Amino acid sequence: MWSLALTLPSPSLVSVRSTKLGRSVSNGGRNWSGLTKLSEKSKTKRGNGLCCKAELSELAPVVSATYGVLLLGGGLFAYSKSGSKGSLFGGLTGSVLMASAYFLTKSPETRVLGDTIGLGAAFLFSSVFGFRLASSRKPVPAGPLLLLSIGMLSFFVMAYMHDSLPAISIPDPLPLP
Repeated sequence: MWSLALTLPSPSLVSVRSTKLGRSVSNGGRNWSGLTKLSEKSKTKRGNGLCCKAELSELAPVVSATYGVLLLGGGLFAYSKSGSKGSLFGGLTGSVLMASAYFLTKSPETRVLGDTIGLGAAFLFSSVFGFRLASSRKPVPAGPLLLLSIGMLSFFVMAYMHDSLPAISIPDPLPLP
């Protein structure tokens, strides 16, 4: 014969465990955490949260190289798939422009020129992919490439503004009496 055993968690069993962040209460398979000590820790270490300390001028060479490789790969893929010479020419042109932007953004003296070339190339490819999306009404491949190019355009606009505009000094506020 078959026997069926049914086990139910007992609600009267409660276990309390202390952790680094606070107390963890377990009741019948359910866990509740009360983070009592976390507020105490945050008072002692203010301003040490997650923070990106990289500047746009440090990221511009990496971003331009990545975008250039993606443009070249996309152009080669489209040429091998459909024999499109326009895609091959566009991928080669984009990779050459991004390679020049890469080498120019590595030097502090020519960083603004590299940002300008990257901005112009991203604007060019945003326009091309936007026109291609509007004319074909097919979301793939022009849609993702348009979003990528708009992202690169916004990055290079911010990098250009960061590198070309002078820093504004804000005077210290007057002390209160």
